[in-house]
Amino acid sequence: MVLGLLLARAGVDVTVLEKHGDFLRDFRGDTVHPSTLRLLDELGLGERFARLPQSRVDEIAFPTSDGRQIVIADFRRLRTPHPYIAMVPQWDLLNLLAEAGAAEPTFTLRMRAEVTELLREDGRVRGVRYRGPDGETAELRAELVVACDGRWSIARAQADLPVREFPVPIDAWWFRLPRDPQDDPAGLTPRVGQNRFAVVIPREGYLQIAYIARKGSDAELRARGIEHFRRDVADLAPGFADRVDTIASMDDVKHLDVRLNRLDRWHVPGLLCLGDAAHAMSPIGGVGINLAVQDAVAAATLLAEPLRRGTVTEAELAAVRSRRLLPTILVQRLQQFLHQNLVVPILAGRRAGPPRPVLALLRRVPVVSHGPAYLIGVGFRPEHAPPFARQPAAPVNSDG
Repeated sequence: MVLGLLLARAGVDVTVLEKHGDFLRDFRGDTVHPSTLRLLDELGLGERFARLPQSRVDEIAFPTSDGRQIVIADFRRLRTPHPYIAMVPQWDLLNLLAEAGAAEPTFTLRMRAEVTELLREDGRVRGVRYRGPDGETAELRAELVVACDGRWSIARAQADLPVREFPVPIDAWWFRLPRDPQDDPAGLTPRVGQNRFAVVIPREGYLQIAYIARKGSDAELRARGIEHFRRDVADLAPGFADRVDTIASMDDVKHLDVRLNRLDRWHVPGLLCLGDAAHAMSPIGGVGINLAVQDAVAAATLLAEPLRRGTVTEAELAAVRSRRLLPTILVQRLQQFLHQNLVVPILAGRRAGPPRPVLALLRRVPVVSHGPAYLIGVGFRPEHAPPFARQPAAPVNSDG
């Protein structure tokens, strides 16, 4: 959606295909980081975004044995227009981008259009075949197909782009609990127990919980049943014991098969993979959606002119990967480091949080929390909107 909007503002004819009839997916990557908030400002969408229902995360903190908390990442220390993470339902953000795209004469969004096959001619991808709202198959031809269809990308698989998988020790399970007035409104706080932990994310009107346990244990967790899971959550976070009954069944607990992988090559002639289709991320740090947005901005910046002239070379497609490869590798290596040095010791029961020397340093020198905040909130190579995509703030109707 971001790439489509930017290219349309460059005068490129763009069609975005979305297989569902709406954007209403729960737990689909709802963290909007400072780098993305600044991008929305540059696109003239900041004021409209600010009116969406949202909560803010100012810090990430670990509880200590003495009942206090140590701030690991303090986003308030960032020198950026928006020093916080905005928690916004992704469907609201996607609807905002769709409305902005609709204002561009060269932007088309087709809902209930599920891509089923790549079209190829003369060794090059020439478009896609998709199933429309009526179930009929149609074709859409294009100079360039961009696969943004996630870690199980159909386009990537059909293009035979090999994926390099990295070992991951965890899976995640998402669910929600009611939010009470006394809950911390701005902190993201892990709750640690034996062989598992949970991360509590404050949302507008509820708490979003990420339950983290060893990889491959989904069947075992579900076999134990909802009563066992409720007791487990109450044991992890005793303050929530009075509301775990709101988890009606294990159907309310959504499993995420965590993957960490990367394509060595992001393109074939006529096709480019971006976001999770090019590099799946762990949920640690919540950076996946924001890294994908950065990919989109880089792609628009590099490919708008070639697309305007009607031809995109392999070298120009390769340039997108070259620009985004180092940030991708650095984020994935950071996540691997955190898996092995933070997550695995917690799941093994050896520790209840970061190593003691790290906690001692953060306690004595709080300014150190600026580093993790920058890596999570801004990243290794933040991208700015290209000049052709920038607009002044759009007017906001009084009814929002």
